Amino acid sequence: MKKVLIVGRSAKEYSLAKRFLASDRVSEVFVAPGNSLMQEFCKCIDIREDNVSDLLKFVIDNKIDMTVASSDRAIKADIAAIFQANSQLIFAPTLASASFALSKSYSKKFLYKLRIPTPRFGVFEKEAVAVDYLKTSAMPVVIRMDEDLDGRDRLLCSTFLLAKTFVSDLYSKGEARVLIEDYVYGHEFTFYILTDGYSALPLGTVANYKFMEDGDGGLLTSGVGAFVPDYKISSDIENYILKNIAADVLDDLEKKGTPYVGILGFDCVQKADGSIVVLDFRTFLSDHDCKAVINLVQDDIYTLFEACIMGALGDDFESVTFSDSASVSCVVYSRKSGEVASGIELLDEDDISHFDMKKNEYLEYIVPSGKAFVVTKTSNTLSRARTNMYDDIELIKFDGKKYRSDICPIVK
Repeated sequence: MKKVLIVGRSAKEYSLAKRFLASDRVSEVFVAPGNSLMQEFCKCIDIREDNVSDLLKFVIDNKIDMTVASSDRAIKADIAAIFQANSQLIFAPTLASASFALSKSYSKKFLYKLRIPTPRFGVFEKEAVAVDYLKTSAMPVVIRMDEDLDGRDRLLCSTFLLAKTFVSDLYSKGEARVLIEDYVYGHEFTFYILTDGYSALPLGTVANYKFMEDGDGGLLTSGVGAFVPDYKISSDIENYILKNIAADVLDDLEKKGTPYVGILGFDCVQKADGSIVVLDFRTFLSDHDCKAVINLVQDDIYTLFEACIMGALGDDFESVTFSDSASVSCVVYSRKSGEVASGIELLDEDDISHFDMKKNEYLEYIVPSGKAFVVTKTSNTLSRARTNMYDDIELIKFDGKKYRSDICPIVK
């Protein structure tokens, strides 16, 4: 039986730890640093995600069989390269292979270099040049910092004045680079692949909801809900992305001597004319869709990740096996911190993934400000999964609860 260390502290690590514990090959799961509610079912280690030397020592001392680094902070600290140099099995890309996905300006230049369709954009290091660019831009535009800060890095601007103000704010806070891109209307989705750096297998296509308010209003975030499979994306489109976009990305990285090992997501938009543009990359499954995806994977997750680490994915698997079910997920927010949430105990504990929830001395759930938890339901149809998910959310009561109520509209 194997021991696994997961590096991270958010909802996706919560979901991942649960899934590993369900594997017949895994006996113990450790999470560093984890969060308070993970301690109820696995062992949390008080080591920061980017403290690679201490993480390596823990892995060696405790004879950990596999480490999974799903945290961008750990990837930026080059945990994969350091673990590989010390003969430790790790499921994660090296910093050299993942740099294109960690920097938004690098991502755009990388897409442009490979001639992969992406919205018109500019990357600016000086405020005056950025403002001049805005003067000739058609609104709306999306303005982003170079690194993802979970939604605080971006703003959809519908007027020049709003765009200019946000750009000025970013530079006044010391931002070195600002990315400005045209906003593209259409259906947003993420196409995920599992890869050992040489071959790749589809891991699912997820319909994404990124705006805070119903009807795609309010703030633009990294994601507030999802459903999978995405019935709006055909198998032909998936094959096109796999063979003409993902393959080009992986080939370029392999030629550079930096093969990408892990999960890679392609944030895309399908425009009204059916064409596809790529907005961004994800270095792992996102918090809002992780459980929705892995709930449908029938293969043993340890065996899948092990094949990637060993460079044997194409030899060991012809495809990832999925169930015929469907999943819908929704991120529930709190407008204020410290409120007691009732009703969580009424849910199946496998259907909720926590961000930074805590329990008080009375074992009551205490919500943080901002993201509190993700509710995910899986059923034989999207319609039933959606209904069950919203029924569960309604069971949970606390002041300041906020969530989108229009995820996965039911197809008549």
